[in-house]
Amino acid sequence: MMVGATLELSRDVPVVGVKTTSGRGFTPEELAELCSDKIVFVADTAPQEIRDQARAFKVQVQKVVQLYLQQAVRSDRTTVYNALTEAGHPQLAELIRRL
Repeated sequence: MMVGATLELSRDVPVVGVKTTSGRGFTPEELAELCSDKIVFVADTAPQEIRDQARAFKVQVQKVVQLYLQQAVRSDRTTVYNALTEAGHPQLAELIRRL
């Protein structure tokens, strides 16, 4: 059995985008915005009530994603701190903790 599907893409909506930073990585806030842009999308042609609701939902999604990304950063730093301490590098571990 063959199953086929087609996907029509609007010429107005970019399919691929590139974001960069200079001299640093992305912040949790920047990543949360990128993530929420992928999770929630509403067409400009949607009824106003739906657009308003979708945009409000997107703001909430962004806040939740940001919170968890910030927690992930702290958790990873704790893991690195503990690994450096256990490896006999307490001064380096302390520098990581202060980031």
